[in-house]
Formats: sequence, C-alpha cells, structure tokens
Amino acid sequence: MSHWNHKDLLALGDLTAEELLMALDTARAFKGVGERALKKVPALRGKTMVNFFVEPSTRTRTSFELAAMRLSADVINMEATASSLTKGESLKDTALNLEALHSDIIVLRHCSAGSSEFLARRLQASIINAGDGAHEHPTQGLLDVFTMREKLGRIEGLKVAIVGDILFSRVARSNIAALTRLGADVTLVGPTTLVPEVFKKFGVRVAHHIDEIIETTDVINLLRIQHERQRKEYFPGLGEYVSLFGLTKARAARLKPDCLIMHPGPINRGVEIDSDVADESRSVILEQVTNGLAVRMAVLYLCAGGSGIPTTS
Repeated sequence: MSHWNHKDLLALGDLTAEELLMALDTARAFKGVGERALKKVPALRGKTMVNFFVEPSTRTRTSFELAAMRLSADVINMEATASSLTKGESLKDTALNLEALHSDIIVLRHCSAGSSEFLARRLQASIINAGDGAHEHPTQGLLDVFTMREKLGRIEGLKVAIVGDILFSRVARSNIAALTRLGADVTLVGPTTLVPEVFKKFGVRVAHHIDEIIETTDVINLLRIQHERQRKEYFPGLGEYVSLFGLTKARAARLKPDCLIMHPGPINRGVEIDSDVADESRSVILEQVTNGLAVRMAVLYLCAGGSGIPTTS
C-alpha cells in the first residue's frame, strides 16, 4: 500500500490515484464508527483542530466539527465575524496566532482561491481546504466519489454527468480532478456561459443540454445554483434554466433504473431538481451527508500523521 505523504489537503488535483483510493478506503473503515453505540475512537486524542471559517457554511463546518469530535480531538470554532479579521488583521497573522495556541489542524473556508495554500506554505499545522473561492472543495469531491464507489462498486468506466454552474463551482473542480484520475468518463452539462469549452482540457466532455446525457449516465450530480456568486450575464432566467437543465420528473423517468442522483446541497427544490425526484429511491443526497462525516474523519486522520487503514473496533 502507498503511504500518505501530505500534511495538508489543499486540492484533489494534488493526489495520485493511489492516494485517492487510500483516502476512500480509510473513510470506509471510519464509516462504521457512526453506526456504533459509542461513536468515538481515540485516533486524534490530544490534538486540536480549529474550524476557521472566513466564509459561512454551517453544513461543512458542523461535519468537520463532528468528525474531529469522533476522533477525540479538541475543537475550536472560529468565524470571521467573531475574529480579528474584521478589525483589519491579516489572514496570516490570525493563523500564526492560532498556531501559537498549538493548533495541530486548521480547517479553512475562505472566499479567495489559493488561501489554504497560502497558509500551508507558512504554518507547521496541517491545513485542510474546506472550500477556497471557485478553486476546490476537496472533501466534498471525496465524499461524492466515495458515495459513487460505495453504491456502484467502482469508479473506473462510470459515466458521470455534472450539471449546472461549473464555472463558479469548486465542487465541480474537485469532482473532475478525482473522477478523471480514477478513470471515470465525465461530462459537464450547462449553458455555454457556465460550461465553457475550455473545460475540455481537463479530460472531460462538454454538453449544453441535459437531454444529451439523460439516458446514458450512471451518475447525475446536480450543482446548486449559487445566486450569491452569479451575475446576470452568466445565467438564464430560472424558468429557462429548469426547462433546459433541471432534473424534472419527466427527465428522471428517462434515467437508468440504477442511476445515482446526487447533489452537494443545500438543494434549490424545483430548480436543479424536482422536489419529489430529490426524495426518490435513486437519490443518495442524504447518504452523501453521512459519507461526508466518514471522509472528513479520514482526511483529519491522514493529515495528522495516521498511517495504514485504522482499526476502529
């Protein structure tokens, strides 16, 4: 088995296929912890993890917090509104102060691409990228791939469609990096403004109508329409978007019987996906949330120096 040689997780594009599989296998070992009566292992006892969220995200922050607690680490939650960043202190100064408190792991969510790499080059602590601008969101990418592998038994050769706002999506970039590295056949679907042809250089196909892929895909991953990040010139009206790219009941009826329906959440019901389709048996949206916990336990464990597949009995 290959070794994990990274103190940080900044981007899935940095990982080899062997390292990606190691993270997935480690997550599979940790997933059983959540199914036990005592949902805790001592793997990170004595370590301190700081959740440093300069951009709000309740779901990701809570998942990392619970993952660290299940590994018996101490947890500190920080948000920019409650930190000295609002008083003009730099990101570097704030992080250096966190390290002076002997933080072992800093989980960073930031609106600027490259922010996690900036800290990783300057600090001894492990830096976990929890989303940096429109760059990457590596643990979301890992949990998506983990879910596909768990449900369908493989990644290599799967036809995966990622639908929606690719241009502004860090989730899409992490998915593309991991899926192509592991041999999946990836198609990006959306309007030309949000899925430009330049993405083909990443080894993916590009389609500008969901009906081109609806009957052949093994996995359909629907990205949230991020109204807060989009300008009008990039985006058609909501009604037009639904008619061209929404997973309506009629389109869902044309999917393969075993096609996985995925969404990183939170869902805009009736926009990216019909509400009833989001709740049907092929939807694994809630399973993605459960798997995110196992994946984040694995990432914290590996970046903190854990080696080999952990024993959780």
